Amino acid sequence: MFELVSAKNSIISELRRLAQRRSSRIEQGRFLIEGANLLAVALDAAIPIELVLSDGAATLDDQTLAIARQARDLGARLIELPEGVMARVADTVSPQPIISVVARQTVSLASIVEQASSLLPIVVLVGIGDPGNAGTLLRSAEAAGASAVVFCDGSVDAFNPKTVRASAGAIFQVPIVDSMNAEAVVAQLTESGIRTVGLVVRSGAPLDDTTLSGPVAIVLGSEPHGLADDLSVTLDELVTIEMSGRSESLNVAMAGTLVVFEAARQRRAGN
Repeated sequence: MFELVSAKNSIISELRRLAQRRSSRIEQGRFLIEGANLLAVALDAAIPIELVLSDGAATLDDQTLAIARQARDLGARLIELPEGVMARVADTVSPQPIISVVARQTVSLASIVEQASSLLPIVVLVGIGDPGNAGTLLRSAEAAGASAVVFCDGSVDAFNPKTVRASAGAIFQVPIVDSMNAEAVVAQLTESGIRTVGLVVRSGAPLDDTTLSGPVAIVLGSEPHGLADDLSVTLDELVTIEMSGRSESLNVAMAGTLVVFEAARQRRAGN
């Protein structure tokens, strides 16, 4: 079922570039996912699958083979890599027995704004550099019903292999707006009548007292520095999560998760 290729095949070097370089993922319009579970999620989301590659040293179980056949039936090419090659391609120390090349799909902010009255909140990431945090925020945003996640300049690539893994499939289920200037994003949201709420460590309004229903965008800043002052002053409101313990702040993924689920709670309650 899988076509065996040589360890010197040009596909190998192409895959390594996709795993290691953001520029290659953007130029080629595709990225890598590892494992049968993520491939199944991508198939369910009707994401175009270009290649499915198996590790020649691994024995694939029946479920994995069935998922690979489904991808093949939808046009994917199935390739078997020689023993030892998968480790050179995959991003993990102990790679999954299959990896896949799938289409990199993003949307415009304008298309999201057009639906803003019914599909909020929008989550805006500014300078979120850690791929694990970014992936967790994608997962939380999707679970809370966010309409999109905007990756502004200075943030990690949404399609970085570590971000994709941390998203647990949410990368295929929530629309992504990529590589926009943060100031331009806030200006476009404001012009469209969408209230912008930034999360800050201190001196913001208590989260419990903040209205997050209706047209709103939640703006999250970088892990070490938060939101820059020149961006904060352009936002409609700043919010702080009040804490009783000794911790100075929460991890940005945890803090962002609390805010998006508070927004979801308010929408359910009709606040």
